[in-house]
Amino acid sequence: MEKPKVYFTDMRATFEENLQQKLARLIRTAGLGRIDFRRKFAAVKVHFGELGNLAFIRPNYAKTVADEIKELGGKPFLTDCNTLYVGSRKNAIEHIDTAYTNGFSPFSTGCHVVIGDGLKGTDEAHVPVVNGEFIKEAKIGRAVMDADIFVSLTHFKCHEATGIGGVLKNIGMGCGSRAGKMEMHSAGKPTVATDECIGCGRCSKVCAHEAAVVSSGKASINHDRCVGCGRCLGVCPTDAIEAAGDETNDILCKKIAEYASAVLTGRPHFHVCLVVDVSPFCDCHAENDAAVVPDVGMFASFDPVALDLACSEAVNRQPPAAGSLLARERGEGADHFTAIAPETNWRVCLEHAAKIGLGRLDYDLVTI
Repeated sequence: MEKPKVYFTDMRATFEENLQQKLARLIRTAGLGRIDFRRKFAAVKVHFGELGNLAFIRPNYAKTVADEIKELGGKPFLTDCNTLYVGSRKNAIEHIDTAYTNGFSPFSTGCHVVIGDGLKGTDEAHVPVVNGEFIKEAKIGRAVMDADIFVSLTHFKCHEATGIGGVLKNIGMGCGSRAGKMEMHSAGKPTVATDECIGCGRCSKVCAHEAAVVSSGKASINHDRCVGCGRCLGVCPTDAIEAAGDETNDILCKKIAEYASAVLTGRPHFHVCLVVDVSPFCDCHAENDAAVVPDVGMFASFDPVALDLACSEAVNRQPPAAGSLLARERGEGADHFTAIAPETNWRVCLEHAAKIGLGRLDYDLVTI
């Protein structure tokens, strides 16, 4: 069987072709036009970046992708789902405010922002996972699943829990509703930080299983009744309810692969990955440390597994950037990602994704 093709171009520009034009040529050459976009909704999955973080993809690149989709007759929208943790993207209002503040407005990108799982992270579709070992039915943001076509636009980086923050992470974790994110991160059920709880009872009102109970002015969650839907996290006004966050990193990676499979299976999809400003931690941080390697370039493929592998190998071929965390932590025998996050194994997610049929662990690199 022919290896999947991963298309690549570096970050060099000329007087005749700037970087946005080069990205457009890359995705056209990689075959975006083979997808029938005519009169179809196309979800473009991006990470808008936490407030304070500056490593996220520039919105100019999102405009380039959106313009190419519109040229092919499609109706693109930028999307992401609300976060599980407390931050500037925990509900749709603050999430859109953050997206606009970071430059992802309709005026700069030419398309609208739609938060995939609704106002409080509870608007979800339950999607079967073909060949799922850990997840039988993923909880995906409904707007993501309502789209006819799925396109990912990923900022490739290191990650403190998964080793790499690549295409599969952008899709799997990024498209999970709040309950879906909790399912990936947790083996257990949510708990209440009583010092933060004000006893308002909103968690009790929203719980369909009578698991959240307020007594003596404080809430608690009965884990025997709790089904892990995550709605209590969404309504808590003081963020006193917390996910357990007790899943092992390897199983977290495998669950991410299965969630990505739920998002992609059964509809056209295409993937773009920018290996620039490769930060040591996720764009969910309200800061970003110095890039750990020099900028590599832009990649595109129909195969998300091959694309993640190509980007990972490209990063590992780069020397550590002077003054970066990687330059300080790099040891003999460790690749760049495990040097920064020794408790992680980035290959687990890719290997599991290949095992369940999401893509392949080989590729032909086509440089344009």
